[in-house]
Order: sequence, then structure tokens, then C-alpha cells
Amino acid sequence: MMHPAAAPFLAVRELAQRLNDNDADFDALLEMTRGRQLVLLGEATHGTQDFYRMRAQITRRLIAEGGFDAVAIEGDWPDTWRVNRFVQGEGEDEGEGDTDVGADAALDDFRRFPTWMWRNREMRDFVVWLRAHNAGLPPQERVGVYGLDLYSMYQSADAVIHYLEQVDPRQAAMARERYAALDHVREPQGYGYATAIGARPDAREGAVAQLLQMRADALLHLSQDGLGAIDAQFFAQQNAEIVVDAEHYYRSMFGRRLNTWNLRDAHMYRTLSALAPYRIRRGGTGRVVWAHNSHVGDARATESRLRGEWNLGQLVREAVGASALLVGFSTYTGHVSAASEWGGDVEHKWVRPALRDSYEYLFHSTGLDRFFLPLHGPASEPLREAMLERAIGVIYLPQTERESHYFWTSLANQFDALLHLDETSAVEPLDAPHQWHRREKPGQEA
Repeated sequence: MMHPAAAPFLAVRELAQRLNDNDADFDALLEMTRGRQLVLLGEATHGTQDFYRMRAQITRRLIAEGGFDAVAIEGDWPDTWRVNRFVQGEGEDEGEGDTDVGADAALDDFRRFPTWMWRNREMRDFVVWLRAHNAGLPPQERVGVYGLDLYSMYQSADAVIHYLEQVDPRQAAMARERYAALDHVREPQGYGYATAIGARPDAREGAVAQLLQMRADALLHLSQDGLGAIDAQFFAQQNAEIVVDAEHYYRSMFGRRLNTWNLRDAHMYRTLSALAPYRIRRGGTGRVVWAHNSHVGDARATESRLRGEWNLGQLVREAVGASALLVGFSTYTGHVSAASEWGGDVEHKWVRPALRDSYEYLFHSTGLDRFFLPLHGPASEPLREAMLERAIGVIYLPQTERESHYFWTSLANQFDALLHLDETSAVEPLDAPHQWHRREKPGQEA
């Protein structure tokens, strides 16, 4: 084995704290979270069982020991709200007394590709645990689960209209009229393309007008007392925000002037920020984020800044500084649930061993198979060196491994800490198709 540069190698050997698969594994990380308002937990892939499981373990401790009371995931707002209602002990997803069945149903709105990202066994187990945890708490103290993403343009418009039908039928009719320009297609990319080439008018003005109306009428709509009225108003308000941001996002996909990545992560940041005053009404103290490393790590430390891109981690750091903790995850090899093309079926793919110029290869070369790596203090300085880092999303293309999945980064500037597992397993979808069970063998080309 060719060893990496000596200084980074020695830094990892000095700083790494081995994980022993027991309750003490995350003690050092939990100590780092003291006094923080935000803990962002990443993942190097969207399909690794170990990352989901470890994030759940860490989050359970943050909730039980640190008083954290909100979990924000890289999922769509309305889909995740159904999960939120389930863990609060509300909604229709009771499962006739079987909490696993109820949790399966609560996750059922995650039907947009990639379904396995949240409809998986690890997520279901966490949802079951959180519902049980909340059952022993008064309603205002129960932990919530919320979606940060903006892909739900049509579902969110429908949710706004449905809410207004309950509280203000006249405004519901106006909202239906304002959103009318969205309804010809019901396919967001088709809408974006048609508006970009001028084939149809856009819904920008109507969406913004509806959002401003929702903001102006917020107190009026809260004339009913109780948490239920507050929750319903907040859910609808955020859906109105999504319609504006999603309309802008899809309209910009086919333009040249705006970076849609920036639009998406800016929306994530605004949603995360909106959760703070909402949860404070319930006595909230801290928020946990589950998202990909590419959203969680500070973009200023990566090559993406050269393209003018920012991300959630950067925006959070710029806003709250040391009140946030950014935690990355990495793996050297193993298996992953991923597709071969957008919209394709989920496959059980072998993750190729990491490239030699990468941080993952550096970690592998230390001989430490599982460890926690704090990235602060003088000892971490060698880990500011620019090296490659791997990012696997919902698609894995090993035939173009370097071009598709690696980027340059300064690790100690990107994250505050990192968890590395040398070999990892694929997350199991709740709706695993037959071909998923045919696991790709190491050394076997797809």
C-alpha cells in the first residue's frame, strides 16, 4: 500500500478515537455539542445503512441528554410533515396498535425518486423510537421532524389551498386563482422549461402575492387557540414559502444566470431558520440536521466555491458561527443503495475502494477501521491540506468514479468533526425491489 503524506497520516493517528460499537462511542462528539444551537450530521452517500444508524444514535442522545427538540431532514416539507404528525401522536397513521405499521404508513408520502432515501428500515426504526419518546411528554415538549427541501411545488400549493379552505374560504379562492398558472402541467420541470422558453406565463407574481397575503393574515388565522392552530398555520406558511422558492428554482433550471444549487440550499437555510422561533414557542433549545455532506460541510472549504456555490453548512456558519457543529461521515468501501440513472430502480451496489489522493484512502491507510476524528486545534492543521473527497448521492457511477464522485476539499475547514467507517453496508429500502437483493459482489463490474 502506498502511504499518503506523512503529516496528515500522523495527524489522523494522533487525533482518531476508535469506535467500539458501544454507548461511549459518541461521548466525545456529545461533549463538542454542548452550548450549540445546531448540529448538522452529514453522510457521504444517500444509501448507507451505517450513516443512518449512527445519525439516529447521535440524535437520540442529543434529544435525551442535550434537550434538542427538532430534527430537520433533506426531505420535502409536506412529506415530512406526515412523519412529524405521527411522532407527535397525531394523524391517521396508527397502524392499529402496531407502531412499525404506523411508521411505514407515516413514511408513505415519500414517493418521489429516490424513495429509499427516507423510506428505509433505519428511518422507520428512528421514527418508532421518537414516537415512543414523545408519548411520555406533554404536547408542547414533543420533538418534531421537518423537511428542508423545495421539490414539492404542487403538493405545497395544494396544502396552502386546503388550509385556507378551513380558516378563510374567501382567501382559498384567491389562492386557487393565484396558483392557476402552475396547474396546466403538474410536472415541475415541464413547467420550468415552458416558462423559460416563453411558451407559457409563469406563476411568479401569483406565488409571491399569496405568500405576502399569508404573512399578513398570520395573526388572523391564529384566532383559534392551542398548539394545533399554531402548527397548522406554520405548516401552511412554510408551504407558501416553498411555492415561491420552488417556482423560482424550476424556472431557473433552464436559464443561465442563476445557480439552482444556491437557490435550493438558501431555501434549506431559511426553512431551518424559520424552525427556531416556531420551536421556541414550545420551549425548544436545539435543532439537528440530517443531510448529505455536500450540504452540511462548509462549501468555502471545497472546490465548489470556485463555481460561486454556497451551501447550508456555509450559511449556518456565517449566521451563528461556533453555535453550530458540522459533522461529516466517510467510508472507504462497502455497499450502497443507489440508482444508475435518475429515476432508475434502486440497486445494491459495491462501493469501489477510494482513490489514493483522497481523504478516505488516507483514513484507510492508518489501519483504523472505525473512528471519530475531531478537527480542531493545532494537531488538525495537516488536515487542512487539499485532498479529494468522495460524494455519492442517489446515483452511483463507478465507471466514471473520479469525474462523478470526487472533489477537492480542505477537511478541517469543511467540518468540525468526522466519523469514518472503513467498510459500510447499504441501507435497506422498505420497498426493496427484487433486484436490490442481488448484491453486487466486490470486484464485480455492474
